[in-house]
Amino acid sequence: MNIRNFDLNLLVIFDALMRERNVSRVADQLALSQPAISNALNRLRSLLDDQLLIRTAQGMQPTALALSLEAPIRQAIQQIETTLSGGHQFDPQSSRRRFRIATTDYAELALMPRLLAYMRTTAPGIEFDILDLPPDTPTKALEDGNLDLCIGRFGELPPRIRRTPFLKENLVVAYDPQQLDLTTGLDLDQFLALRHIWVSGGQHRGVVDMWLDDNNLERDIVLVTPNYLGATHLIIGNDMVVVLPKRMADQYSGLLPIKLAPLPLPIPPFDVDIITSSLRGDDLALDWLIGTLQQEFTAI
Repeated sequence: MNIRNFDLNLLVIFDALMRERNVSRVADQLALSQPAISNALNRLRSLLDDQLLIRTAQGMQPTALALSLEAPIRQAIQQIETTLSGGHQFDPQSSRRRFRIATTDYAELALMPRLLAYMRTTAPGIEFDILDLPPDTPTKALEDGNLDLCIGRFGELPPRIRRTPFLKENLVVAYDPQQLDLTTGLDLDQFLALRHIWVSGGQHRGVVDMWLDDNNLERDIVLVTPNYLGATHLIIGNDMVVVLPKRMADQYSGLLPIKLAPLPLPIPPFDVDIITSSLRGDDLALDWLIGTLQQEFTAI
């Protein structure tokens, strides 16, 4: 392909479409019309001889080629932006930036220890404020700069809120082996018959209960709490279970007298995303932090 005949603005639109998977939101973000975004996508499809993004009942889904292009194109755009901004670079070694992050105790317990250990040598002056993630997307706080980013599971996002894929997470069932014997496995009927603690984690409805709703099933939730750590302690000495993200559960099982069982529901891994405001302009420090999070945790 001759790069001189390629409209580089198409890459910006591709990057936005891969973030949002929604033509109307991308149009709002880039101050373009929806037909203009659709036309740009069609031009990319023709140039690359690939559908790139396919409309499905679950929204726009990327093809294998689109997924392979996503990171290199995003990095190229960021490099161009850095160059055009005067070549300014973010120096993590000398930075005194304090990042404000809203999340659940999932990220606080499963991710922050590793991140802090990394920062100790790479960016010793950087500090963090960890805040509770509210049930609704904190759009205004992100746009005003009162929050730098949020980490969690998010559904439909408002315009101008940018989603960055972060992790795929699985769920497991935690229990006290002194109270329950699940060593031979756990089927769906047994799962439904148990008493449950549900960790809301900033959600109105969790993936387990959404799956049960879709299948006209219901579990016995005796307690709702916003915190994974509190829920895990509450099952100790009680004949109750709690569904936990596997990364967190693996840590807890080495520290607390609990055992883990596979979740007997055909729920695929769910997305843990990073969201930021697209109105904040260039923020090399924030871009660096997001890149660091992806680098340190995506592979584990």
